[in-house]
Amino acid sequence: MGRFVNPGNEAFRVVLNSEIYIDKTGLIEYTNKVMNTTQAFICNSRPRRFGKSITADMLTAYYSRACDSEKLFEGLEISRKNDFKKHLNKYDVIHLDVQWCMMDAGSPETTVAYMNEHLISELQEIYPDIVLDNDEKVYGALSRINAATGKKFVVIIDEWDVLIRDEALNQKVQDEYIGFLRGLFKGSEPTKYIQLAYLTGILPIKKIRTQSALNNFSEFTMLDASVLVPYIGFTEAEVRELCAKYNEDYAKVKQWYDGYMLEEYQIYNPKAVVSLMLRGKYKSYWSDTGTYEAVVPLINMDFDGLKTAIIEMISGTAVEVDVSSFQNDTISFANRDDVLTYLIHLGYLGYDEKNQSAFIPNEEIRQELMKAVKRKKWNEWMSFQQESDTLLEATLNLESDQVAKQIEKIHTEYVSMIQYNDENSLSSVLTIGYLSAMKYYFKPIRELPSGRGFADFVFIPKPEYTGDYPALVVELKWNKDARTAIQQIKEKKYPDTVRQYTGKMLLVGINYDKKTKEHSCIIEKADVEF
Repeated sequence: MGRFVNPGNEAFRVVLNSEIYIDKTGLIEYTNKVMNTTQAFICNSRPRRFGKSITADMLTAYYSRACDSEKLFEGLEISRKNDFKKHLNKYDVIHLDVQWCMMDAGSPETTVAYMNEHLISELQEIYPDIVLDNDEKVYGALSRINAATGKKFVVIIDEWDVLIRDEALNQKVQDEYIGFLRGLFKGSEPTKYIQLAYLTGILPIKKIRTQSALNNFSEFTMLDASVLVPYIGFTEAEVRELCAKYNEDYAKVKQWYDGYMLEEYQIYNPKAVVSLMLRGKYKSYWSDTGTYEAVVPLINMDFDGLKTAIIEMISGTAVEVDVSSFQNDTISFANRDDVLTYLIHLGYLGYDEKNQSAFIPNEEIRQELMKAVKRKKWNEWMSFQQESDTLLEATLNLESDQVAKQIEKIHTEYVSMIQYNDENSLSSVLTIGYLSAMKYYFKPIRELPSGRGFADFVFIPKPEYTGDYPALVVELKWNKDARTAIQQIKEKKYPDTVRQYTGKMLLVGINYDKKTKEHSCIIEKADVEF
């Protein structure tokens, strides 16, 4: 049993010994199906803390012939499949954690040489009858072993992209590493000795010009996770079970940690959910991932419209994004869309593939981004926040005229690029204007089914603020009047649905007159206190 070639199953055993383990062995059914096919080259990229390394350890424990893992997988999903034993502990497995290898090598510049040297050494021990030169490349050694023995290998690389991310400006390291990967996987020869290749990291495979550096890989990403969606991250069903077991309010967990839209699934960050269940505290668990260091340099690029886009998303709305030009690295940013796409891969934004838009997925991420932009101290951000504070305060004080003035000011000075053409454009300005509400309220609910229709906006206070802050039911009108908006709230019984969430409630009607180009507002307390 080696460190990198044919490791054992201890890493996965530790995972199974943990208090919370969610069975993701269904992934093995897929990898078994594609083994020794053209689909056997897989790159499965996800953000930090999504369980990528656990998955790599699971695959190693299942395939490595250096151990007996039958009892380890007993009772798990894969053990109930017909081909469970067909591939169980049958292969030579190479498992590399590039992050760890880089640390042990002492520098990025020596990492590839380190991996090559140690892999050759371990392969020589396993196959003593095949003489391998010390300066031989790994891919050459695997080819020779296959030619002599017919043996094929399962290659698993965790943190595959660390040299792409951390050494983005070191072209020599980048070229050497990409060459190492191409030697292992690209071309017809690797198909002879590769049974399965599984790469996992944060970024998809780097593009060279317009094509992937390893274009024979099937990629599963935050943009298109396809059939591998449920095997990285927690699904809604899995989180519901944990909530029942640990007596946590599922609706609250959903508001804090849900929001990643992948195919038909809502995916949760496992790190956050597990931390909540074990600690019982609703807070951001992303602090260890270096939000400020990751986000602020991107903001500093200040591509046209980037700051406004971030303000819009923090306020609760989605922004359009073209993900097609991103080069899957950390230096080739050409426009705003590239930055937003990178933030999607990092997990700071969600992605709606159908509408091609980016958004902040949940309260945890919203808080992290708020901290990051505050530390950046944009002048625009600081002044905008003051105006938003004024708008919220005027609303809570029932100062209708002041609310109308603030909405006009925010539109003119900060979001003038949003042209008033209809009620929807007015709602975009309102979403941004009430940014300050995010301190006390959850993300505003758009078109909440209420009574006999849909309220335009509903702001529900966070549990800790329900005693001090009322819910806000906001109805917008275009070229009508604010009184009509208030009447609609009452007639269609919009407050009825909201009363289960809160105590006090304000009804807010806002209108924009196309002819006079003026806003008007009426604010009333709900007739009934709850």
